[in-house]
Amino acid sequence: MTIRVLLADDQEMVRMGFAMICGAEPDIEVVAQCGDGAAAIAAIRELRPDVSLLDIRMPRLDGLEVAKLAVGLTKVVIVTTFPDDEYVDRALDLGASGFLLKDSGPGLLIAAVRAAASGDSLISPELTVSLLERRGRASAADPLVDALTPRELEVAQLVAQGLTNNEIADQLFLSLSTVKTHLANISTRWEARNRVEVAARVWRSGRA
Repeated sequence: MTIRVLLADDQEMVRMGFAMICGAEPDIEVVAQCGDGAAAIAAIRELRPDVSLLDIRMPRLDGLEVAKLAVGLTKVVIVTTFPDDEYVDRALDLGASGFLLKDSGPGLLIAAVRAAASGDSLISPELTVSLLERRGRASAADPLVDALTPRELEVAQLVAQGLTNNEIADQLFLSLSTVKTHLANISTRWEARNRVEVAARVWRSGRA
């Protein structure tokens, strides 16, 4: 299946670079490039791309406002120069599927696109530790964490360690679909919108 991607950044060179990186992958198609937030949300509403890569600081509408308006229309990955904790928290609170720094490299960009398209999420590694420290300080035992089956707990703990679904499957000798099923069940019971919220809850319970 081809992943349809929209790119939004006010710097043309950045858009061109991302388009080249994405276009080189056989399973990714860039369907639109936008230079400001208003154009981005208009294109998202028209084209319904699978994944939208959004800069934060753009004219007319910033990337976070676009993410807010695009809920349910596309999976959003924020790609920015600014490793600002407030930006990360706001993006994830709005349901973004990823948050990358622009110097993360082509491999991580493609991994984030594929993760978002599959219902997974990816955060730049250099941001993950501080994110979990803010959202996942150990506090007390959590009955919802304690209620997990042993296998579900293993999956949740590996999510909290930053592993992808494929890595969890390899480590636990499970199929990828089984890992996704466990994670979906956990997310539903915890009303978690993304794997970051799953990880944070495990950390807060002291079970990471």
